[in-house]
Amino acid sequence: MVEDRVVRDKYTKPVDPASVADDWRRRGYSCQTFVDPPGQAWRDFVHRTDELVTVVDGTIELTVDGVAMALSPGDEAFIPRQARHDVVNIHDGVSRWLFGYN
Repeated sequence: MVEDRVVRDKYTKPVDPASVADDWRRRGYSCQTFVDPPGQAWRDFVHRTDELVTVVDGTIELTVDGVAMALSPGDEAFIPRQARHDVVNIHDGVSRWLFGYN
């Protein structure tokens, strides 16, 4: 279940992307940024590696194996390898979020 894989407020607000990137590097993950307009949807992804996601600004809906959950700034989600997942910007403005793979 998605809720078992989310740490709410893992990072203090305002979220510092450089601090998140440093933390993820220490944990063996890359770190990249997506900046999405309202309604942007990334659907039906499956990766051969684990993935981390953290919201910097806005709100996104993360769906993993059919279970959806809203993520806000500072939340960190873990997506296990081979899990089918979607990310949708459900914020009324731009959402900026980080993702990384191990």
